[in-house]
Amino acid sequence: MIIQPIDVAADGNIEGYLIGSPVSVIREVASTPGSGPRLHRHPYVETFIIQRGRALFTVGEEQVVGVGGQILVVPALVSHRFEVLDGGTYEATHIHASDRFITEWLE
Repeated sequence: MIIQPIDVAADGNIEGYLIGSPVSVIREVASTPGSGPRLHRHPYVETFIIQRGRALFTVGEEQVVGVGGQILVVPALVSHRFEVLDGGTYEATHIHASDRFITEWLE
């Protein structure tokens, strides 16, 4: 077996089925305060690994500020969104526990 690394842009996505993986990945880089996805949910868990910056996450009825060095896990079917906060670039890896992105947009 030969292991072949796969390049993903600093702000790119890859669905797992394309590379034989059971998970899909989003690499997020954003510096505009207020930017981020609108409210949505997935039928699987999404894990946010925040490398740097800050973002305000709304998860269900709760809000929490996630910062570089933290991990945030959103359970399956729980509505969520985030918005980048002032103070630098938000950089994170979002891991979708599915080999394909499945998103229900709620707003």
